[in-house]
Amino acid sequence: MNKIELLAPAGDFYKACIALKYGADAVYVGGKEFSLRARASNFSIEEITKLCDYAHSLNKKVYITVNIIPHDEDLKGLRRYLKALDKAGVDAVITSSMYIIRTALHYTPRMECHVSTQMSVSNIEAIKFYQELGCKRVVLSRETTLDKIKHIASNTNIDLEIFIHGGMCASYSGRCVLSNHFTNRDANRGGCAHSCRWNYDLYHNEDKINEEDTFFNIGSKDLVAGHFIKDLIDNNIKSLKIEGRMKSAYYIACVIKTYRNLIDKYYQNHELKESDYLEFDREIMKAENRLLGCGFYKGIAGTNEGLYDTRSENPTQIYIGRVLEYDKEKKLALIEERNYFERGMEAEIIGPNIDNYHFTIEKIIDYETKEALDVARHPLQLLYLKIDIELHPDDMIRLVS
Repeated sequence: MNKIELLAPAGDFYKACIALKYGADAVYVGGKEFSLRARASNFSIEEITKLCDYAHSLNKKVYITVNIIPHDEDLKGLRRYLKALDKAGVDAVITSSMYIIRTALHYTPRMECHVSTQMSVSNIEAIKFYQELGCKRVVLSRETTLDKIKHIASNTNIDLEIFIHGGMCASYSGRCVLSNHFTNRDANRGGCAHSCRWNYDLYHNEDKINEEDTFFNIGSKDLVAGHFIKDLIDNNIKSLKIEGRMKSAYYIACVIKTYRNLIDKYYQNHELKESDYLEFDREIMKAENRLLGCGFYKGIAGTNEGLYDTRSENPTQIYIGRVLEYDKEKKLALIEERNYFERGMEAEIIGPNIDNYHFTIEKIIDYETKEALDVARHPLQLLYLKIDIELHPDDMIRLVS
């Protein structure tokens, strides 16, 4: 049986490698051109080639977002760019323009063409249309309910990709112009200012009616769909997609490993127990999340799926460092600090090849001065920590609350 694909986002080469190390089967990234995440680091053709070589060495895949809604001036160099992606070894492009789809299918037929969620595909006839064009995969709109996903999957034979985690747009399939209106930054050409997540006062006529220190926004809760994994696997969905090309390496590692574990448990045991879901919920909350909801999986999203009050966001500072190297004789891990921590605090290690390991921080040593410290307070400082189990580069350390 072919396992369902776990597809991860990445905003730069390091994050892509982290996603693949922590259990992603494929990554999707943006290039320097034609991508909707202009503020991500994004990849040059040389970096895309390097990433493809690395992913393919692991028998994994790389998809490139070519998903702007282009104006005439945006189309210059499209054929050249697609051919460069093809030469780099890219497995598929994710597209949201009929012209780009047609151009990709004609000039770079080796690369698969995947229809972006921004095409708002949520019915069988649209899927058949794209399949007849030659597209190999459709990313269903995020507004598609679980019942409709099942119906579509049972009546089509194209690969289907479903979003399971991450940010949700307040507008249908990301077709929002708030950013254009407020900041003159085109949300559908890579410049979204996330205006839905700003703080707003509420007025009735000329009178402000919210309290002085309270604000509102119109954003959506982040999506979490771990409890629907069994249904998606059973209905032969091809790929489970996580959103977050702007997210941190720690976030990607945490989220990917948590979904990887849940998916693997289902394939191993042919069932998921309540304890498995409880473990999933505990682990996913250790990532840097806003409030979470199930989006449209249960039906039309109601007011409970909105974020509304920005004070309800749930940022965390529990991620305290990543491992750079480990001295097995001295049992010292060299780490790069990320957040404040103290001697005596409880912490745990997460890594792609180890079970979560709890320990007490007993010894902190400055890398430069070799001085013993009671407190680590400088992000990016290099430190040694005494840890008894063997660690590896890119294992991560976080506090236990």
